[in-house]
Formats: sequence, C-alpha cells, structure tokens
Amino acid sequence: MIPTPRPPLQWSVVIPAYNEARRVPSYLEEVAAYFEGRGEPHEIIVVDDGSADDTAGAALAVAESHPAIRVLRREVNEGKGGAVRRGMLAARGACRLFTDADGSTPIAELKRLEPHLLVGADVVIGSRGLPDPAVAVVARPHRVLAGRLFTRLVALAGLGGIADTQCGFKVFTAAAAERLFRLLVTTGFAFDVELLLRARAAGLRVVEVPVNWTHRPGSKVGVLRDGPAMLREIVKARRTVRRSP
Repeated sequence: MIPTPRPPLQWSVVIPAYNEARRVPSYLEEVAAYFEGRGEPHEIIVVDDGSADDTAGAALAVAESHPAIRVLRREVNEGKGGAVRRGMLAARGACRLFTDADGSTPIAELKRLEPHLLVGADVVIGSRGLPDPAVAVVARPHRVLAGRLFTRLVALAGLGGIADTQCGFKVFTAAAAERLFRLLVTTGFAFDVELLLRARAAGLRVVEVPVNWTHRPGSKVGVLRDGPAMLREIVKARRTVRRSP
C-alpha cells in the first residue's frame, strides 16, 4: 500500500530547552494553541539539551494532546546554539522560527515578523532594542545596561546597525536556515552573533523588528557568569566567519 504523502509544512517552531520542566509546558500550550488556531500545517520541535530534570517528559506530556509537537533529546548539554542548530536542521517547514522556552516573547509576536518574510526578507529578528511605542519591554536595569554594552561590542565585530542580536525570537526562510545553521559552529549563547555575521557575509536580507518582551525569573544567562565566555565566542565567531569561503 502506497503511504499517503504528508502535507507540506508551512511553519516549524524550534524551542531549545535546558532544565525547563517547570516552564516549558505552559509555553508549549501557548504555541500549540496559536498555530492550531491558524489552521496551517506546522510542527513544534523541543530540543532537550541534556537537561538534569524531566524537561523531555514535561514536553512529551503536552505532546499527547498536540500531535504537532515532537521532542529531540540530547544526552549531554552542549549549549543553546547547538540545540537550536539541531532543531533547525531537523525542521521541515518553509518558515522556521526559534523561540525561548520561558515564553518571554509571546508567540503572537510572530505577527510582527511574518509580513517581512512575505516581502522578501531571508531572516527576521525580534528586537528589544528598537524604540516603538506599540511594544513594551520589561527588563531588569542591569540587563538593559549589559545589553547596550554587548550591542556596542558586536557592532565592532561587524554587526553595526543591529540594536539587539540576542533576543531569542528569530525566523528564517527554509533556504536561509539550511545555509546558515549547517555552517554554525558556536554552541553557546553567542551563536546569534555568528548567525547574523554569516547572514551579512552571504548577502542575505536581515530585518529587525521590535517585539514585546518580559523578563522571566530563572534565566539561564548570567551577566557576570556568562559574559566573558560570550565575548570570547564573539571574537572566535568573527574570526571563523572571516575565514569561511
């Protein structure tokens, strides 16, 4: 018997998760309800990046009610960049979004990014740094200051003109995702910088769009703890991209 072909997927949503058993179920429900309401073929991929808690089990429990959800498990924690890369390369959608498991950016903010894909953008990134009276960004003061400093540093690395490289809400066409993530080598939190450097080097059209964003307790990124490592990753990413053919 010839199997029935699966319908083409319009959207893939990749959610990297590390020790997110408590937070991932509510955001998964939000994402699933949003896309089910749109009525378009979609998939939601949770990448459990070697969690010490039962992140995978929590995601699978939600998947029982939402068949579009699947879970990829990594035995060892590699880092957010590695988790997003795995999810993006496993995705099948024509449009591919990655978003943070804490739900700091509501999934409905996709409506702000999507129109730019429709008119020719290859990559559209959510931003907490662009001023817009229609959006609200709720962040701790020390993180705002750290973000401004980080933006200046990445500008020196070759990303001038981008107000926020680190917002975890970015969408790619399938072609752009395949091209960029196959080359990605940064596995830590600075992977966004390498992606955007590669996008610019490849001449892809990148658009930055303000989004609503709210700080959630339990962030995996510490300004003092992870800052030095991120700076090293930026320097390494810039060198890697410059040496790439």
